[in-house]
Amino acid sequence: MKSSRMKAIVYKEYGGPDVLHLQEVEKPYPKGNEVLVRVHAVSVNYGDIIARNFRNIQASEFNMLSLFRILARFGFGFSKPRINILGNTFAGEVEMVGNDVTQFKKGEQVFGYTGEKMGAYAEYLCLPQDGILAVKPSDMTYEEAASVPYGATMALCLLKKVNIQKGQSVLIIGASGAIGSSAVQLASHYFGAEVTGVCSTQGMEAVKSLGAVKVIDYRKEDFTQNGETYDLIFDILGKGSFSKYRASLKQNGVYLLASFKTAKLFQMLRTSIIGDKKVICALAVPNQGDLVFIKEFLEERKLKPVIDRCFPFEEAAQAHRHVEAGSKRGNVVLTL
Repeated sequence: MKSSRMKAIVYKEYGGPDVLHLQEVEKPYPKGNEVLVRVHAVSVNYGDIIARNFRNIQASEFNMLSLFRILARFGFGFSKPRINILGNTFAGEVEMVGNDVTQFKKGEQVFGYTGEKMGAYAEYLCLPQDGILAVKPSDMTYEEAASVPYGATMALCLLKKVNIQKGQSVLIIGASGAIGSSAVQLASHYFGAEVTGVCSTQGMEAVKSLGAVKVIDYRKEDFTQNGETYDLIFDILGKGSFSKYRASLKQNGVYLLASFKTAKLFQMLRTSIIGDKKVICALAVPNQGDLVFIKEFLEERKLKPVIDRCFPFEEAAQAHRHVEAGSKRGNVVLTL
């Protein structure tokens, strides 16, 4: 008889990486419309780091609206975590399907994204068949596939908010991260833009290999002082400002933010009425269709994952320390 238990990385209190522990928990069982996936790899994302230490995150460190921070406190829990298993970007094999499932079958290799529900730091995971789940490209490893869904679907959703034309110039700030590295490739290979990436010294070579025509080390050069102008400035973490970047935008240029606070919402409202340069604060809400598009893009070899390092599943705490050190060049992945 198969065990009804599974291994998972669990945390029951907020804090540093050491709150993560490997333990046995109840194995999930798929409902009628659900797919049970045996997880082979899961990436460690920025959201995992925030959620693990959420109680101690100051408002100044939270890159979104204060309202979102309040709502997240309800979702994650105030004094202790309500969600005890992190991880939302994974790849694995379909172990079982519910009676109503028609899109997937046992044995298929899949990859997906669970969003704020998390739960992927585990041997098994249940998702609805119409969730953000797709058959993974056959020529990709589980580790490569696990590094894709979050950053790629987010980048796709955000870039679709602006009307990028072939040959336009696009500057991406945070180009070596999960969203940024996908945005570089999508803007270059799908939209046909001339892409400049901004990142740290460690990520420059990787960003160049993804299709950026130029890469700027933000520690050594201030792009606002080089005289170049862009049709789109895409600020992943929203740490810049419209006032600083305005002169670097071409006429009818757009400053696109994936992370933003109240002041930038007012800037978006004001620039929508006055002026030829716009601020757009965008929320990404990916769906299954977005992941299927990304899968096809991967199969055409126009998008490639960037992996910094893989850690054994039981070394989740060490993987979190590595991410928090700020020196990673690409995605960090846990392997089961």
